[in-house]
Amino acid sequence: MKIQGKMFLWLSAFILIMAVVYGVWSKEPAGATALVMAFGLSVMIGFYLAFTARRVDAGAQDDKEADVADDAGELGFFSPHSWQPLSLAVGGALAFLAIAMGWWLLYFSAPLILIGIYGWVFEYYRGENQNQ
Repeated sequence: MKIQGKMFLWLSAFILIMAVVYGVWSKEPAGATALVMAFGLSVMIGFYLAFTARRVDAGAQDDKEADVADDAGELGFFSPHSWQPLSLAVGGALAFLAIAMGWWLLYFSAPLILIGIYGWVFEYYRGENQNQ
């Protein structure tokens, strides 16, 4: 994680330099603001990775002599099948469509979003996936 943290911090320095150059050269506030916000996001990610790297064991990506196979293994648990993201996506799409078409559409999107969130949170507390 040390390398990723350094990469994001170097990227943030580059983005800040480009934001200053762009802002001075173009005198256009929207692009300069977007670059400054990208700088802030990059700094947050870089500091998080650098902060976390000091507290966890060094991974294979931190060893210059490591092989690709050294990083093999289980990466985590990922849900093999779930219908909850579909419900959240449809509900979110309807909610954003409500901004353009009319706020009445939120009456249809809110239940879909709530069902999706509730189902995703309690997905492994009931049904066939209860013991995973």
